[in-house]
Amino acid sequence: MTTLPRGTAALGHRVVRRRRAVAAGAVSAGLLLLSACDEPTPISTITVGSDSVSSEATCGGEGKTLSAAEIDKCLKDKDAKSITVDQDETVRFGVDPDVADKHWTILMNGQQLVEDSDKTYRTVPGSVFFNAQYGAQGDSTNVAVAARDGKDDSQNITGVWVFELKKD
Repeated sequence: MTTLPRGTAALGHRVVRRRRAVAAGAVSAGLLLLSACDEPTPISTITVGSDSVSSEATCGGEGKTLSAAEIDKCLKDKDAKSITVDQDETVRFGVDPDVADKHWTILMNGQQLVEDSDKTYRTVPGSVFFNAQYGAQGDSTNVAVAARDGKDDSQNITGVWVFELKKD
């Protein structure tokens, strides 16, 4: 037998039901909010040794072709994420598989540095980014990952991820 006064156990059961209903409502509202959010743009990552920096597209990234003016403005981004590079280390560039499927390239100071690729990563010696032969000046270099809409079609850039490489 229970020692609770008559009806007390039933009241406790109702409180538990209400809490469950409130929790279920909160979960439903959260899912509704998530479904209303835009899908994030693909990520590009640069890794040097054990350090890495990732970013969503600075410009574009949704599959729509960017104009030359949009690309030029994007390449001058002052808020680009930066990473320190030792000239003797390898710099690894990585992109999402969706970007790789449509081809991408690496730009250094606005100029194409490597051929288009359909792989998810590329490696470049760190010394390249501070070599005057490749257009480098000073102790930092702007690099960008440019997503294309098809192989070797420089007119169809659909996304740009800008980074700053700082000489170690």
